[in-house]
Amino acid sequence: QVQLMESGGGSVQAGGSLRLSCAASQFPVERHCMGWFRQTPGTEREGVAVIDSPGTVRYEESVKGRFTISRDNATNTLYLQINVLEPSDSGTYYCAGSNRGTWCAGPTLDRRLYNVWGQGTQVTVSS
Repeated sequence: QVQLMESGGGSVQAGGSLRLSCAASQFPVERHCMGWFRQTPGTEREGVAVIDSPGTVRYEESVKGRFTISRDNATNTLYLQINVLEPSDSGTYYCAGSNRGTWCAGPTLDRRLYNVWGQGTQVTVSS
């Protein structure tokens, strides 16, 4: 069965780094658009980083230069490297995939176009 499982979250001081992982089962990460989305108690779930089948990436403006999305096709794992963490990076990070066809070109940060979701991993950044 299809499953996305996030890990790697935690509590970190500002300026630190985290590497989030998303293990995908029965869902080839290279054949779908994949992304990381963030949600805080007072906000809607928003896309922060996405990647399509050819490997094109797209980032939310505030994370450019600090976040890197990548994948390991051999292990079918999606990653999000987060550097120079800021308190505003805090939230629950969700791994997501768009189950549309067997090839995705043109990643989007719009959460409405993703229909496979993990349960999330918590990231807390303190000042």
